[in-house]
Amino acid sequence: MTSGADLFVVCKQCGSEVSPYITECPYCGNRLRRRAPKLPRVNGPKRPAAGRARLGSLLGAPGRGVSGTRARARRTTHGAGRWAASRPYATIALVAVSCVSWIVFHAELKIYTHMAIVGPIAGDWWKPFTSEFASLNGPYTFVAILTLAIFGWLLEDRHGPAVVLALFFAAGAAGALVADAAYKIPLANGANGAALALLACWAAPDIRAARAGAYYEGDLLGAGALAALLLAMPFAAVLSEASWLAGVVGAAIGLLVGLGLSRTDDAVE
Repeated sequence: MTSGADLFVVCKQCGSEVSPYITECPYCGNRLRRRAPKLPRVNGPKRPAAGRARLGSLLGAPGRGVSGTRARARRTTHGAGRWAASRPYATIALVAVSCVSWIVFHAELKIYTHMAIVGPIAGDWWKPFTSEFASLNGPYTFVAILTLAIFGWLLEDRHGPAVVLALFFAAGAAGALVADAAYKIPLANGANGAALALLACWAAPDIRAARAGAYYEGDLLGAGALAALLLAMPFAAVLSEASWLAGVVGAAIGLLVGLGLSRTDDAVE
């Protein structure tokens, strides 16, 4: 049974017996304590771990429960612990160069012809790497730079600047070379292939988790909308400088690299 000391307390000023769950004496107004103690919850909710376990089962992670959710959270923040404290300098540099290039090309068109792919590459070996910055159309350039800024930042926060720079130039150059080989008069300019590579690389772990029925934090719907827009824009007549084939190649390379990096993170865990 509950002892008498648990049923009341004695006011030191007037000596009255009062409830232990009040802050002031109702008889003399003396301050008993700063804040009232919490009432015991007899039928309250259980520990948060049980709630997380139920959430894991609802998300369809067979045989994982809380451990699968925690492992996924560790994989998501694996690179963040190393790079989150620093700014995304590689992404900032790529966005800055893209913006400056767009302004320069409108001021001096000859520079655009030296960097863009208009016809066979021939001996201009630098054009597959400079064509990512060669774009004259405003809406197309804006969408590509926006995608580059968002997913380059997220990917750099996860894996660091080297992955962003290598993937940007490698995927962009590969898409340009495929377009050069596929068409007699290729036009593969702008950063749609490179931006799609960064987007696909970032989304790859979440796509893998979604297919396995596990927990993931990314917005795959928003990423898919941007990817569809970048893939569709080259079909507009005013955007003839963009190549849908370069975009597909860039997205495929980014997806493969992202799946490889996610499996590497799993092995580290």
